[in-house]
Amino acid sequence: MPASAKRPSPPTPADYRALAAFRNSLRRFLDFSAKAAKHVGLTPQHYQALLALKAASDQGPTTVGALARELLLRHHSAVELLDRLEERNLVRRVRSTSDRRAVELQLTKKGESVIARLAATHHEELSELAPKLRQALRAIGQRSALLLLAAALWSVGPV
Repeated sequence: MPASAKRPSPPTPADYRALAAFRNSLRRFLDFSAKAAKHVGLTPQHYQALLALKAASDQGPTTVGALARELLLRHHSAVELLDRLEERNLVRRVRSTSDRRAVELQLTKKGESVIARLAATHHEELSELAPKLRQALRAIGQRSALLLLAAALWSVGPV
């Protein structure tokens, strides 16, 4: 296979516009999310931790290590984040009944209430941003699909 087949073609002006539109939509959402968290007295990291704990709650207990991996944090950073959430009575640590060495994380009633309110406002915001995100993803996806098709055709050779 020629070396040129391994490299994607240079982005077109439309590709740059699609990437910029997608990035702008993401930044708008992240800005909204930070402001929504701040409005209830939390940082974006607090919200992300509460969301991760709630999302995992039906999968069984979550440990500090699992939360750290989910949030892409080092263990000690997750511990510090949990200390702050525990001080606000949003999360509690409970010694595992199956493994005394492990500590499981649980949302408190207050934590459940806060994450429910924030998740609802985030869903509303995403529903407003969804058309722009879909349009940008479609534009980005079209280029990706064309590149995959071209690569597949190139590897097959003349038909």
